[in-house]
Amino acid sequence: MELVIGRVAKSHGIRGEIVVDVRTDSPELRFADGAVLTGRRPREKQNQTYTVAASRNHSGRLLVRLQGVDDRTAADELRGTLFYIDSADVEPSDDPDEFYDHELEGLAVRTVGGEDVGVIAEVLHPPGGELLSVKTPDGREILIPFVKAIVPDVDLAGGAITVDPPDGLLDPE
Repeated sequence: MELVIGRVAKSHGIRGEIVVDVRTDSPELRFADGAVLTGRRPREKQNQTYTVAASRNHSGRLLVRLQGVDDRTAADELRGTLFYIDSADVEPSDDPDEFYDHELEGLAVRTVGGEDVGVIAEVLHPPGGELLSVKTPDGREILIPFVKAIVPDVDLAGGAITVDPPDGLLDPE
């Protein structure tokens, strides 16, 4: 399974640097000088490889220069490119309360009373905190805040999470 580690937001300057929206906890490792990145441009199905020539932080953003991307025009062509890693290359977290998105996606969701709610389709990361997008058997989407008070148990080995939803959270609109 591919995991997104970054997305090219735009070009920066005239020497081919790109601004990368980072989606990894280890940007210093994933975008280190000499790192080989797998990327896919928007509307393309074929992956390409890119080698990081240099990277640096600038005003809270990651600027990356890739080998062979030497001017603004070449950098502009990369806008929207997603960089990936294989989920098999990610070590499990040592913290029992931390999970990677790919570990949660596909897990069954059950209430504390044992009622089946659905399956986690996606983990969303809006500014207010993580939300679990759950697909119900009847095709609805329910957004469940991923907080301990509502999600008291995550059982990766058992393939399920337990939710203790407040009144109305699971009701159809």
